[in-house]
Amino acid sequence: MTRNRLEAFSDGVIAIIITIMVLELRPPEGTTFGALFADHLPAQFAAYVLSYIYLGIYWNNHHHLMHTVERVDGAIMWANLFLLFWLSVVPFTTAWMGANAHGDRPWPAALYGFSLVMAAIAYTILVRAIIAEQLRHSGGRQSTLRDLVGGDVKGTLSIVIYIAGIALAFFNAWFAYALFAVVAIIWLVPDRRISARLAE
Repeated sequence: MTRNRLEAFSDGVIAIIITIMVLELRPPEGTTFGALFADHLPAQFAAYVLSYIYLGIYWNNHHHLMHTVERVDGAIMWANLFLLFWLSVVPFTTAWMGANAHGDRPWPAALYGFSLVMAAIAYTILVRAIIAEQLRHSGGRQSTLRDLVGGDVKGTLSIVIYIAGIALAFFNAWFAYALFAVVAIIWLVPDRRISARLAE
C-alpha cells in the first residue's frame, strides 16, 4: 500500500465518522425558537461541536504525519486501523454524553474520555510504527519523524489530562468536560513541528 492510498482511506473513514455523528442530532419537537433549548439539544450540540473539533484535529495532524511517510509496512497499516477504530467510537460516546450532560452522571463523561485517551494512545502507536519503519529502513541511523516530534510532550500531556478528566468525572462530570475542552484548545493550534520542517 502506498502512502497516498493510506491517507485517502483514512480521509474517507474520518468523513464517514463525522457524517454519522451529525446524523445523531435530532431536530426539536416544537417549532418555536425556544424549542431549540428544550430537552438535551443544547448539550447534544455542544458535544457534537467538541467532537467535531477533535476529529478535525486528528484529520489535520494525520495529514501532516503522512507527509513524513515514504513506505507503508504492515505495522503502520494496523496502527492506522487501530486509530481509525477508536475514532469511529466517538459518535457513540458523543451521543451518550450529549444526552446525559449532568454533573452527577459520571459514566457518559468517563466513557467519552476513555474513547479520547484510546485515540490519543493509538495515534502515538502510529507515530512509533512510522519511526520504527524509518529506522529499520535506514539501518537505525535516521528517522525523519523522530527528529520532528522529539519526546512528544504535547501528546503525553494530553493523555495525562484525559485520564485526570476520567477520574474527575466520578466527582463531578463538569470537571471532566472542562478538561476535555482544554485538550481540544491545546491542539486547536496546529502542531507545526512537522509542517514547518517539511516546508524548509
